[in-house]
Amino acid sequence: MPVFQETSTAARDLRILPSRAPPLPRLSHKRDDSASSEGNHEVVVTGAGPSGLFLTLLLARYGITDSSLVCLDSKPGTLKAGQADGLQPRTLEVLQSLGIADEIISEGCHMEEVAFWNPVEAVAQSNDSGGQVAKGIERTSFVPDVSVPARFPFEVTIHQGRIERILQENLDLYAPNNTIRRSHRFLEYTFDDSQPDFPILVKYEYDLADGTTQQGTLRTKYLVGADGARSLVRKCMGLELQGETTDHIWGVCDFVVDTDFPDIRKRCAVHSDAGSVMVIPRERIATGDYLTRLYVQVPGEVAQDRDCETDKKSADKKRRGAVTLEYIFEQAQAVFAPYKINIKQGTAPDWWAAYQIGQRMTPKFSARANDGVDRVFIVGDACHTHSPKAGQGMNVSMMDSYNLAWKLAHSLHGLTPRVPSGAADAVLETFEEERVDIARQLIEFDTQFSHMFSGQIGPADAEAAGLTHDEFLRVFSEGNGFTSGCGLHYKPNRLVRAPVDTAGEVSQADSLCGALTPGRRLLDVQVKRYADANTRHLQDEMPSTGRYHVLLFASNDLLDKCGASQSAILSSIDIIHKFPAGAVNLVLLHPLTERFEWADLPPSVKTFAEMRTYGLAKNEDAYKVFDVPKGEGIIAVIRPDGYVGMLAPLSDPKLVEDYFHGCLVSI
Repeated sequence: MPVFQETSTAARDLRILPSRAPPLPRLSHKRDDSASSEGNHEVVVTGAGPSGLFLTLLLARYGITDSSLVCLDSKPGTLKAGQADGLQPRTLEVLQSLGIADEIISEGCHMEEVAFWNPVEAVAQSNDSGGQVAKGIERTSFVPDVSVPARFPFEVTIHQGRIERILQENLDLYAPNNTIRRSHRFLEYTFDDSQPDFPILVKYEYDLADGTTQQGTLRTKYLVGADGARSLVRKCMGLELQGETTDHIWGVCDFVVDTDFPDIRKRCAVHSDAGSVMVIPRERIATGDYLTRLYVQVPGEVAQDRDCETDKKSADKKRRGAVTLEYIFEQAQAVFAPYKINIKQGTAPDWWAAYQIGQRMTPKFSARANDGVDRVFIVGDACHTHSPKAGQGMNVSMMDSYNLAWKLAHSLHGLTPRVPSGAADAVLETFEEERVDIARQLIEFDTQFSHMFSGQIGPADAEAAGLTHDEFLRVFSEGNGFTSGCGLHYKPNRLVRAPVDTAGEVSQADSLCGALTPGRRLLDVQVKRYADANTRHLQDEMPSTGRYHVLLFASNDLLDKCGASQSAILSSIDIIHKFPAGAVNLVLLHPLTERFEWADLPPSVKTFAEMRTYGLAKNEDAYKVFDVPKGEGIIAVIRPDGYVGMLAPLSDPKLVEDYFHGCLVSI
């Protein structure tokens, strides 16, 4: 008889499968599609680009799975060439919190430094015929690509189709049953109250094997349009992108480069007398070569005639149509002179296109159904478009989805405070409030940045020059918090409670207003887990599982059974138990350097937060990073999207309970 006999059960399969995030607790009833032959769904997403696919993945991870969730996409598969390619530091943090950043970070191209090239200011030399030779360009400065605190202080460029494939593979772990329906084209939606629980009727068409098309319908509680700048969902909402299209036209090309330009593997902003070029280094491909993307400005402008808008549109279209691949490289060579730049012999361009810069957005990102509830949403390019110069397109779009997904899941799961029939979900309403404000900031910054990038750099001492290098560098640096995604700040609302003083005014000068700021993301810092002495990243210990976290910074009196820290810990645990089980986690940090035993803490700490209790790491002091006095401590509530929701002193945990009453249903 063998000493050990292996038995096989279904439960043991979980030991060898990839780890999965636990779904959110559900208090509401599951959908019931038995009443309709059309099929009922809780969420329908249109568009499986980065924003739509990311939203679908997040909803599946939060527990909206199987036939409750459907994503319709007109394309037959993931993107094969072109379009977005850059991920900003905040997006990388979010992907890391989901456990899907490894391939992107390890195999993408890191941009840690930006090189600025401008026209040579030295006096030109005369040639043999007595004329003037071209001045050319010279490197003016290097600056860090990311100049704000970030876990990943760089941008990463990698193929959008590869990002989509990574998202799709992770989705398959959570929702393997045909959640993404390819070659399905959304046509329109209408509100139909014949089934009040599923009031949105969606019409679509799909291709059959014989080459014909067939139409179908389905019903849903919520519809999200992630279907791009020409969004049909937005059209059905009666919304239009509002703003202006500038006169700056650019050509873009992805290719394997052959050049003597010294900074081709860095992000570069190149201004010359012939025009402007932006260099974006790309990842290595299967051949072993490295891709490069060039954004090349098309010189000249179309005269604006406000009385002849149709003529202007026709002229713009003609100019875009005149941009060929040959033209892009002719212009690039003129800008890079005296350096040479060509397509590597034996290779072909990966993708190229011409586009016209425009900054536009919709005034609303949602629409209410007849029952008074926000049930239709738009994200990404469907609600805001802009130039690619600041690398925001895919990032802001995915962060729209990141903001919406947990709020939508909480509403569907019955976790948000109950409201009377016909009233909107106040938590879900904050999606539009927060993301419209961010989109406005994006449009304002991109308008300024793209205008300056398309301008011509003049000498610093020329008063008549429209743009100087120093001015351009200032705009680049000051906008870094926004472009990196690490400096976004949501304004006070139901989910963001600014600290107030005793007079009821917002406080700006106390210990609650350091690096921990309501409305801003939680910085990453290394901490040492008490249970196993492992050094961990704090952001990894609060992953994106759709849950709130009470982050309690104990003070030096942690071991005092009558002190403020232990009192706050016990109060926090009691508060958490007043809300749905599994919706809020406790994370405990302490500043002590001496060893202590679990018995020195309240027994509920080991029971409730054994693997979420941390001390100071060897290389970082979390209290200094967050500007929390070790003699005072603090309580911070971290939202499911990693943003600080509110702060409270250890002596007043009741503020935490009041905050959660506005976010979660009481039990």
